[in-house]
Amino acid sequence: TCFRGSETDVLDRFGLAADSTDAQVIVRITGDCPLVAPELVDRVLSELATKQYDYLRTGQSFPDGLDVEAFTIEALQRARMEAIEPYDREHVTPYMQRDPDTHASVLEAAQAVPDERVTLDEPEDLEVIGAVFDFFGHNRFSFEDVAELMRSEPSVFAGNRHLGRDGGASMGTGEKLWKRAKRVIPGGNMLLSKRAEMHLPAGWPSYFSRAKGCRVWDLDDRMYVDVGLMGVGTNILGYGHSKVDEAVSEAVAAGNMSTFNCPEEVWLAEQLVDLHPWADMARFARSGGEACAVAVRIARAASGKDGVAFCGYHGWSDWYLAANLTEGSPLATHLLPGLDPAGVPRGLAGSARGFAYNDLAALESLLETGDIGVVFMEVQRSAEPDPGFLDGVRAVASRHGAVLVFDECTSGFRKNLGGLHLLHNVEPDIAVFGKTLGNGYAISAVIGTESVMQAAQNTFISSTFWTERIGPVAGLASLAAMRSEDAPARIDAIGLEIRRRWVELAETVGLPIQTQGLPALGSFLVSGLDPLAVKTFVTQEMLARGYIAGTATYASVAHDSEVLDGYFDTLRPVFDALAEIESDEELLAHLPNGTAHSGFQRLA
Repeated sequence: TCFRGSETDVLDRFGLAADSTDAQVIVRITGDCPLVAPELVDRVLSELATKQYDYLRTGQSFPDGLDVEAFTIEALQRARMEAIEPYDREHVTPYMQRDPDTHASVLEAAQAVPDERVTLDEPEDLEVIGAVFDFFGHNRFSFEDVAELMRSEPSVFAGNRHLGRDGGASMGTGEKLWKRAKRVIPGGNMLLSKRAEMHLPAGWPSYFSRAKGCRVWDLDDRMYVDVGLMGVGTNILGYGHSKVDEAVSEAVAAGNMSTFNCPEEVWLAEQLVDLHPWADMARFARSGGEACAVAVRIARAASGKDGVAFCGYHGWSDWYLAANLTEGSPLATHLLPGLDPAGVPRGLAGSARGFAYNDLAALESLLETGDIGVVFMEVQRSAEPDPGFLDGVRAVASRHGAVLVFDECTSGFRKNLGGLHLLHNVEPDIAVFGKTLGNGYAISAVIGTESVMQAAQNTFISSTFWTERIGPVAGLASLAAMRSEDAPARIDAIGLEIRRRWVELAETVGLPIQTQGLPALGSFLVSGLDPLAVKTFVTQEMLARGYIAGTATYASVAHDSEVLDGYFDTLRPVFDALAEIESDEELLAHLPNGTAHSGFQRLA
């Protein structure tokens, strides 16, 4: 007989299945335990009956994968009626093991072999189990035979020993899905910054079911307060902003796509041009990387030169990654350490050359070669521009006939309504916006002077889904909300408050830190300790306390005083613990799974 019930409430599924039978005792053997032998099941049932237990399971002295549970129908139905926690509902028996009204016990092996693994969860497990069958040469062997093989031929079981015990039971639904994702999606997802290992080597929830304000719920319905990356910088208005979502819902109802163009792209272009008096025209894409590639194409077409002098981070496109085709991995100093530009045509070597922020002489030297037609840079990220630096960049670019492009995908709308360059009174030829423009919906923009932007007509830049409606609608609604809520000024103030309280808390507990970055995109470092290990420790400890938070924060209007008070109350014991740690070795001892990944060195 086959019975089907809830996929997630497995406890209820067991109870309903039992209701359809006259069974008084249930034996539970999961599909990942293929080496469970009848003799072991008989032993568990005999012990359950003889000792009159309500629940009995094999214990930790057995190898992982020789897992047998038996329980009475009364214990099952009591757990079914009383268990509340999602973990108890998914894993069936944990409530029985804790229930004071359930007479529960554990059956241990006569000779313990607790460190071996014959469960079937990973490809390495299948290899080990196959080796066991190959050794015996037939299908009839007992659990005592397997245990003896573990003692006499330990090399048979070496292939999966690194995986540890009971990993599946301790993993959340999101972590399990992440393991599945890496089997069918190269790297696991579409964005490096959202890869689980970039946050924690193990235990990261990875996926969300819903989000609102600055709160995120994972696939197990656990709620976290996000005082970290906030969608990797996309949601300065908070997740699920009502006005933006309403506008998008209306657009979906009216139709997102047709053979005609959507009028909203014209209205959004007009608003962006109005916000930036130096600009005359706009084009749209749907991601920051796309927009940067569009901007480079237009700038090269306008200048008539291929060479690009760049500073900062500008996405994944060939034009940018070509910098690492030369010796020395120049992108290592521009937020991309360890990158091997595989797949980027070798013929692009030398076409993109980096210069350091605030190093005007280095830029001048690049431009003096005569083959640079584009200067592509972030206005500001970690450091403030030196007095006269941005003005100097503008003057040098003009003197050498280069098109100046300001990449404002990260900095735009985080301090003022528009590009950060407006506050510095420096006018580029092109500016690029992404991330914040749609408050979580995909829209990016390239704006510029008419003389430069018209060069787009002399090349081919075109894509079907750049004409869909949701992006421009979200952009218009986000701009309206930014205006009405004074969002850029507010998140700037919130970022300054976070920075002030980081410093204040650190001084209180005796933790030496330095802060950096734009106020609305701030971060801190701990003097004398490895930054990656500190980030991992903070992330690990804050996640356990219900917060998505590391050593960097994208500020949002959703980060009100109540949220910040709760965040800093929770951060206090984490800073206390860091203040007691004197070396990287001591810090690593607090990281059972090692440090998070950084850059590209460990993605494989």
